[in-house]
Amino acid sequence: MNKKEVAEIKRRFKKESCTIQRMCGCYVDAEKNKLVTFSQSFLNLEDEEFYKYLEIANKGLSGTMGNNLLELEFPMDEEAIGGRQQILMALRASKLEDDSLLDTYYDLIIDTYDYVGNYLITIYYDVYDVPMKGTDELAMDESDEVYEYLLCCINPVALSKPGLGYLEGENRIGARIRDWVVGATDTAFLFPAFTQRSTDIHSTLVYTKNAKEPHEEFWENGLGCGSKRTSTQKRDAFLNMVVQALGPDNEDTNDAVLDVQQSLNDFILLEKEKIDKDATIPLDGDMVSEILTESGVSEQKAEKIKNSYESFFEETLPDAEELLDTKAIKNNEVRVEKKLLQEKVVDLTKQLEDAGVITKEGEEIDVIVKVRPEKVDDITTAFVDGKRCLVIPMEEDEEVRINGESTLS
Repeated sequence: MNKKEVAEIKRRFKKESCTIQRMCGCYVDAEKNKLVTFSQSFLNLEDEEFYKYLEIANKGLSGTMGNNLLELEFPMDEEAIGGRQQILMALRASKLEDDSLLDTYYDLIIDTYDYVGNYLITIYYDVYDVPMKGTDELAMDESDEVYEYLLCCINPVALSKPGLGYLEGENRIGARIRDWVVGATDTAFLFPAFTQRSTDIHSTLVYTKNAKEPHEEFWENGLGCGSKRTSTQKRDAFLNMVVQALGPDNEDTNDAVLDVQQSLNDFILLEKEKIDKDATIPLDGDMVSEILTESGVSEQKAEKIKNSYESFFEETLPDAEELLDTKAIKNNEVRVEKKLLQEKVVDLTKQLEDAGVITKEGEEIDVIVKVRPEKVDDITTAFVDGKRCLVIPMEEDEEVRINGESTLS
């Protein structure tokens, strides 16, 4: 599935276009006991509940493809009788009206979902008449096929925070009653997948709120699918390889990591000019070695990182953009600006020394800098090497006169 196909399904989760036929659920406590189960027609819900359950469904298809959303395939043996894909097929065929089958599936989730605390399981059943699209990508009135699907969401449930409130019955301010509140969706899956705007019973789309530590145990044991690494996991693994090869995590290493990220960003920009805008850039070991060399990493350390990289990503190469840390790129921009400012300060200091304006340490001197009136509003301050400095914007050919005696350019 791609983001357009995900967005098309999410458009179903609005009041005016919602056709969800049925919803069922199970509330589980920290000891894995089923406290409450329910099953009802979705469109008959009261408005307040209706919108809250739609919010849960929406969250189950949110985030970035490849990071929060991953498409997983079922192995062939899971599609045989007794396989976990077959249970989902049976649930879909029952339209969530078989309580015994639902109870069995709740047990499967409880046994394979590793979570400490209470949580809510909700399963939605919907039927979507998929409209045909013309060559201009505009939807036509005719239906191309019927997409019948399930969406399952798992949400943590926790006690509300303690606090004071108005106790109406006693007409006083006191400790408010703490309620069990359903939190944001943590894990979800869509079955079957909606691949190329068509039913794909061989795949499921999974959602994880935490891209660093997704519930892989549920993907593997609850759904019966193999796991995939999220973009966050790939980026963190690559970062760890670089740090481990360069040495302890100190200032020099941090600067080197920023250099690597900048070289990676430059590499991506160059490659993007050669390919289609939607194409990916599978990053192999030789490309990584080239990026590391460009960033100043020694040949020996670059070879070590390359070997670790090829071993870790042996089965599937990541897209180059998955390894890019946007925060690191921004931090590098700040670092470059700071370095340029430091160089300017050194240069100005030297000019002041040459002009005889700066005296020995401890001696006082009055310095008057004349600035054109229109530039006064542009004067700012900045910290350079821990010292607060006055920053006056200058043109390349502009002169500064100090004490009316020396001219610096």
